[in-house]
Amino acid sequence: MLPASLDEAVDALAAAPAAVPVAGATDLMEAVNAGRLRPAALVGLGRITELRGWRYEDGGTAVLGAGLTHARMDRPDFAALIPALADAARTAGPPQVRNVGTLGGNIVTAASAGDTLPVLTALEASVTLARAGGTREVPVSHLLTGLDPVRPGELLTWVRVPLLHAPQVFLKATGRSGPARATASVALVLDPARRSVRCAVGAVAPVPLRPLEAEAWVAGCIDWDGSREIDPAATAAFGEYVAAACVPDDYGAEGAWEAVTEGPTAAAVRLRRTVSVLARRALGRALK
Repeated sequence: MLPASLDEAVDALAAAPAAVPVAGATDLMEAVNAGRLRPAALVGLGRITELRGWRYEDGGTAVLGAGLTHARMDRPDFAALIPALADAARTAGPPQVRNVGTLGGNIVTAASAGDTLPVLTALEASVTLARAGGTREVPVSHLLTGLDPVRPGELLTWVRVPLLHAPQVFLKATGRSGPARATASVALVLDPARRSVRCAVGAVAPVPLRPLEAEAWVAGCIDWDGSREIDPAATAAFGEYVAAACVPDDYGAEGAWEAVTEGPTAAAVRLRRTVSVLARRALGRALK
């Protein structure tokens, strides 16, 4: 099915709730080729132009179409709007993937290493899910964790991102040079109005993790009334705090012998070191 409008797409899904919406198909074809997915039918979204752009909304919100490609998010006008999301899109893969891969696809697929997901989590974004007869709003974090998932017959149409007009950073580590899947990623956002720091760690767990205690602690170390300076020791401690909160001691354990070993596994130590460096650097860049 190739609907030409959003209404037609919603009607198609209402008639065939088991059908899978598809735009760039980068994640979908990987799942099909690996035998993890056998869709009963497909609803192609490529002809729905209204889902490929973005707009401003009253109240300081950017409304992003689910069909917005990673390549489009990497352009200067978008990067000036939501720089951390542009940085994530820029590292999402090689050009052929970024040219067709979409924001909505990244969210719905919910791969643990999805680059945009920690950014959307840190920004506390929400999505609009359309179905025949109405729509509903769901926080991205609720959708990713399964607290409020996409239901049969629903289509993710828009992503609403609060515009903070404040520093935000996305960093990731990979196992090789060039565009590659993240082994760990960190998105960090300052919210001066609330005097808060929001941080999300990606790729180390099935969903992005928010180290809430670390966020609250480091927010209390920042001089919000002055130059937003922070003691370098506090920055380093924040990195360690985030890493310890997000990487469990038994990370990477493969056998019973590792479970009885005192202290964290070797894999946990390595990953904590990576997450700590990313979190520390992200905070330092945001506070510059």
